[in-house]
Amino acid sequence: MPYRRLPNTDTARLRALKSAVKMGRELPPFKLAYSQSAFTKADLFINSFEKAIATYKAAYSKQTERSKEYQALAKKARLYLSHFIQVLNMTISRGELSEDVRALYGMDTDERKLPNLTADKDLLEWGKKIIQGETSRTSRGQQPITNPTIAVVKVRFENFTEAYSHQRILQQNTQRSQVELDELRKRADTIILDIWNEVEETFKNLPDHERREKAQDYGLVYVYRKNEIKGLQMLERSLIDYDA
Repeated sequence: MPYRRLPNTDTARLRALKSAVKMGRELPPFKLAYSQSAFTKADLFINSFEKAIATYKAAYSKQTERSKEYQALAKKARLYLSHFIQVLNMTISRGELSEDVRALYGMDTDERKLPNLTADKDLLEWGKKIIQGETSRTSRGQQPITNPTIAVVKVRFENFTEAYSHQRILQQNTQRSQVELDELRKRADTIILDIWNEVEETFKNLPDHERREKAQDYGLVYVYRKNEIKGLQMLERSLIDYDA
């Protein structure tokens, strides 16, 4: 026997709500299979639910769209920063600068490896350290590192930090609209469940097939279990063979 399946996507929720509201608008209250209070609640709710869905989709789309640009700027900043540190280490290896100078950049004096710049938070941290370190060192009259210069690194890093801040805002907007939508989904599920329960209660004395047929006009969804589908398929094949 088919069982009732509540909607589990926003599209299905809207479809169920609109089907129920459509019946509420077409039929007088005394012929409607669910209460007028439930109809009013659903009718008033649909617009806010649709708006929340649209808001979330727009926020997520904008975040995704800007993410490509953001990742490109992060990659560029990571590249220039790592190149600068490599040149610094080569300068130290040639004896042009002492190992102690690494301390100005927040590195261990005997550390020859590049710091881990994979995570954005690490890129932010090391970008600030390296720029401050080079600024501090050159302010003492020492020759600046070149190819790339810290000025070029700083431009790339500032482009990244600006994009990082903007991307964080977009992420927060998406998260906030997601939370709001999640709350409305719960309300939608409650409204739909109440309507479906009332509809089934109204038609409970009808034969199963007729009860489901009438309930489906209100948006109720019934599905067969796998073993039931298999049974129906076998029945159809046997009827075809019999007719033949």
